[in-house]
Amino acid sequence: MTSAPPHRPGRGTSRRSLLTAGAALAGTAVGAAGLAGCGSASSGTTTELTFWSWAPGIEDVVAVWNAENPDLQVVVSRQDAGDAAVTKLLTAVRAGNGAPDLVQAEYQAITSLVSANAVADISADLAPSTAGHFAEGIWSSVQLQGDSVYAIPQDTGPLQFYYRADIFEQHGLGVPTTWDEYAETARALHSADPSLYLGTFSSTDPGLFMGLAQQAGASWWQIAGDRWKVDVDSEPARRVAEFWGGLVEEGVIARDPMYTPQWNAALNNGTQAGWVSAAWAPGVLAGNAGSTAGSWRMATLPQWEAGETATGNWGGSTTAVTVGSPHRAQAVRFAEWMNTSADGVRALVEKSGVFPADQAGAAEALSAPPEFFADQPDFYELSTSNAEGVRPLTFGPNVNVAYSIFNDAFGTATQRSTAAAFVDALATIQAGTVADLENQGYDLA
Repeated sequence: MTSAPPHRPGRGTSRRSLLTAGAALAGTAVGAAGLAGCGSASSGTTTELTFWSWAPGIEDVVAVWNAENPDLQVVVSRQDAGDAAVTKLLTAVRAGNGAPDLVQAEYQAITSLVSANAVADISADLAPSTAGHFAEGIWSSVQLQGDSVYAIPQDTGPLQFYYRADIFEQHGLGVPTTWDEYAETARALHSADPSLYLGTFSSTDPGLFMGLAQQAGASWWQIAGDRWKVDVDSEPARRVAEFWGGLVEEGVIARDPMYTPQWNAALNNGTQAGWVSAAWAPGVLAGNAGSTAGSWRMATLPQWEAGETATGNWGGSTTAVTVGSPHRAQAVRFAEWMNTSADGVRALVEKSGVFPADQAGAAEALSAPPEFFADQPDFYELSTSNAEGVRPLTFGPNVNVAYSIFNDAFGTATQRSTAAAFVDALATIQAGTVADLENQGYDLA
């Protein structure tokens, strides 16, 4: 197993601890005292909290809370998603003003926000029952060390297998339950009709590859005592890379990036007869291949060993409380309501259209399948079951760097179209991720 190089002697004076901001934020992290009062206000007996979010319909979700809680009102400030949201929050934290009380944060951003002293450990304010609402693998994504908790899961994206049932029936194919069966199905489909592929390897979607590696047992970052360990080039990840690289080398799956006109056309005309994606895929299919509604089915992700039920996660977000909020307990109270109460989770489903991370809430609120999968009544029941199989994963403080290197490394690998090139790409990501953490001043194991 390849790991990060050991700490080099002579550099100790510049090293930074596990959850200390790197060089990009050196000297700029602001403590609670510096931020107090920035994001919330009290007027008489009413406390007002600000909430930065990009979820569709989130204002309607918050309106349900506000109607029932006149003493604690939440004001939504709509933001851009992804890196833009993180950058804006860190800018507000560094400035010492303008930060909200609550913020929607993607799972992969949590560690960076903790390192920048931007989001708070809310473990002391959580109800004892909160953790039990979520699958272990999902809950692990909002923890870093010990019993610390830095956010409450909101929505999630367990990986699942989507396939064209009509095309499978036409060619007499069974639904693969293992990756070996997936490979055989891909070969059989392409052999029967060379224009058809069971899927594509997209070199521009590191989150999907991360989820597949997660299913295999990999975690690209690990915590070793008080240091970070980078383990991109691990045996489980190499197994995934070699598998997909081998299928690309054989020519039995496509190598086109997803979310392109070519990919949309393949979904519509059936030349892509399968898709490894997440629980949020029905919305994408409805928007990009609406004419194929009723033809698709969903199944549990193929397994590395027969009888297993493991999967990874792709996408989703959390609700975090900022370090500077003077009303941390009240902010946690709202976040718990939105993400674990029957009313809150139902509102998220009905108003925002998300697949909630709360397992019990998802089972109750998602009684009918998505319209695109109207012929599969157990769609959400199966999705909720799949979410239970999400394996634990730790995101490191430089996910954006690793993902950027992934795009370049696997872009080259797909052009070379060999299994060896796919495995080599992992070594490239490993080296670049380690180098970036060292440049930021982190101490590595």
